[in-house]
Amino acid sequence: MKNIPLYDVRKIEDLKQMLYSSVELYKNKTAFLVKNKSTGNYEPITYQQFKNDVDALGTALVAKGLKDKRIAIIGENRYEWGVSYLAVLGGTGIVVPIDKELPENEILSLLERAEASAVVFSGSKRDIIKKVAAVNNKVDYFIDMDSEEDTGKFLSYAKLLNNGRKLVENGDNSFIEAKIDTEAMNIILFTSATTDTSKAVKLSHKNICTNLMAMSSMLYVDPSDVFLSVLPMHHTYECTCGFLCPIYRGASIAFCEGLRHIAKNLKEAKATMMLGVPLIYESMYKKVWDQAAKTGMDKKLKTAIKINNFTKKLGIDLGKKLFKKIHDNLGGHIRIFISGAAGIDPAVAKGFRDLGIQLVQGYGLTECAPIVALNRDVDFKDDAAGLPLPGLSVAIHNPNEEGIGEIKVKGPSVMLGYYEDDESNSRVFIDDGWFLTGDLGYIDSDNFVHITGRKKNVIVTKNGKNIYPEEIETLLGRSNYIQECMVYGKDLGDEVTVAASIFPNYEKIKEEFGDISEGEIKKIVHDEIKSVNKGLVTYKHIKDFSIRGEEFIKTTTRKIKRYMERIK
Repeated sequence: MKNIPLYDVRKIEDLKQMLYSSVELYKNKTAFLVKNKSTGNYEPITYQQFKNDVDALGTALVAKGLKDKRIAIIGENRYEWGVSYLAVLGGTGIVVPIDKELPENEILSLLERAEASAVVFSGSKRDIIKKVAAVNNKVDYFIDMDSEEDTGKFLSYAKLLNNGRKLVENGDNSFIEAKIDTEAMNIILFTSATTDTSKAVKLSHKNICTNLMAMSSMLYVDPSDVFLSVLPMHHTYECTCGFLCPIYRGASIAFCEGLRHIAKNLKEAKATMMLGVPLIYESMYKKVWDQAAKTGMDKKLKTAIKINNFTKKLGIDLGKKLFKKIHDNLGGHIRIFISGAAGIDPAVAKGFRDLGIQLVQGYGLTECAPIVALNRDVDFKDDAAGLPLPGLSVAIHNPNEEGIGEIKVKGPSVMLGYYEDDESNSRVFIDDGWFLTGDLGYIDSDNFVHITGRKKNVIVTKNGKNIYPEEIETLLGRSNYIQECMVYGKDLGDEVTVAASIFPNYEKIKEEFGDISEGEIKKIVHDEIKSVNKGLVTYKHIKDFSIRGEEFIKTTTRKIKRYMERIK
């Protein structure tokens, strides 16, 4: 155990204080880089302007009678989303972030479950919201981020903001001087539900602020950093780590225009940091090697990596010089990638570091606001989820002979509970306030947390052996010919075998083999499975597989919705 000192962080009690203190420190510095629709260029918005807009919108919302009410936000990552979030939390009411990708019926259901009195939405969702409004008569206001005019219950965000500015100028301090109850339910977050239907998680200012301080003490972020915001802001991973954390640390946030534009936006924004999920990084890493192979540079790349790894042992990192073209293709300024939402292949994390780009991963869940464990930039293990956050207790519940059991957590960032769900609360909260995460894993001798899989996903053979699908999925995912896969148990009555549903990398297969039959594609995949089986103990062997012609249904953080696949 290295016991490297933590980074200094300032104390914050609530998110309003966090914003106001950041404005005092970084007043005229860029908080956001927002694309100008006319020029296509990123343009800066300062911390002072951000605070002014939060105060104006918050004041306007209070004036509309929304004090202590539940207000939902639905939309893509954008400046107005961030303003709305802190305008609700800073003294208006309870914020309810909702996934913009959900269909009309699910949005309607979540608004009803949350008992929302207002919805702030992006113009891109206008058609769906109008259909929702036609059915839901309990929402008082629908606030359109892109409308210029008010129409009945549909209000213009811009007009509301201007009204708020006038109210503040005329001395209305109802929002600015509002006191925050740091331990009350201030946020209702719906889980992304990979294994079950979504639950409504109750979080407080204290939950988020303690998580912010703890994570920032483990990973270095300073005012010179620029975050590229790629993952959806309604998700607690991006919201806490990719939105609130940069604001807390005085950094800047640039909004990505979409997954296809990551490389372009990294360059335009001169981004130094990015939060992503394994699928994004694994795809980026494969492209690096595919490009090297196409240009006949793969052998030279391998040699350069060996040279760099040798010089690093001497304290000399030549990564940026040796791999300049790769760095330039990723914007030229990236210093660290952060992976979360699922475990990343350790070979990918090491692979990026070999190329001179640090990649660390963390582990968390919505119920913990969200980070539980995090690899530090100065102390990490590629095969681990990370070290427990300061102030959080992490332990293993009922470990087996291998030390593997359900991960349990206790501390100030653990949720208040599930909203109106006593049955689930009694199941996940056990003696003395411990929260059962539903994830299986172990803690090694250096105190690093390792995740072996979800408790609900474990395949148990007839003779009691536990098989973790995620382990096998990682191995399959290393194949150039497999795009996505899901490993599961197939009950044959007298035994349970390991099976896999495979979505092949049709593009790569066509590139290498031309137009071939489905039978030939199945033979290629079968050979890849045989190769993976060679590295597994017999009882883990994949004994059955199927080929699918379309991608799996996934959450907005790119995790396969296993329960949906099982239903299918």
